[in-house]
Amino acid sequence: MVSTTDQKETETSSIAIIILAAGASTRMGTPKQLLLYQGRSFVHHITEIAIASVCQPAIVVLGANAEQISPQIKQLPIKVVKNLDWACGMSASIKSGIELLNNLPQKIEAVVITLCDQPFVSSQILNRLVDAYYSSKKPIIACEYGETLGVPALFSQRFFSELAALKETSGAKKVINNNLDEVFSIPFPLGSIDIDTPKDYEQLLLMTRAADKVQVNRKSLS
Repeated sequence: MVSTTDQKETETSSIAIIILAAGASTRMGTPKQLLLYQGRSFVHHITEIAIASVCQPAIVVLGANAEQISPQIKQLPIKVVKNLDWACGMSASIKSGIELLNNLPQKIEAVVITLCDQPFVSSQILNRLVDAYYSSKKPIIACEYGETLGVPALFSQRFFSELAALKETSGAKKVINNNLDEVFSIPFPLGSIDIDTPKDYEQLLLMTRAADKVQVNRKSLS
């Protein structure tokens, strides 16, 4: 397995990451990109995680409520693309990100696609996708959770055109399912948790507080 340290200095400079954050959050009733998690907004949280990983450049796709959301990340070393067709569904956001990649001067070997609302995505998970890409030699590396395969997921450049051709609400999972023979998966049980409704968010906060309490108790006993 190639170490992520070596990759960051060499190969993985060509593995980008696209963060999809263009949705209107209709079920939440307020832009979930701006909800607070661990002292930061969701969009700031996932963007910093992406920056801390071996993936670069980091691209954030905004759409609905872009003017409210963009100040959260404007100081970070990222590229922002605004998807004017965000109402057409996730496919339009993926297309916007891929088009930006295709217009960059450097060669992009692969891209990781991730969402704004999976709170347990970490830089370690992103780095494991990259490690698996080099060690498995498979062109798609997906996360496995809840008896399914999904994002975060890495796609080699040969799938960029298929990603850009997705329609309406179809997401990256469709490309995964259409090419299962080309997929290697890594386990990520907490990937099944995403935040779509106020109840989801409330449960996340309760879970986080409980985990923090356990950590405090462990420290007091040590």
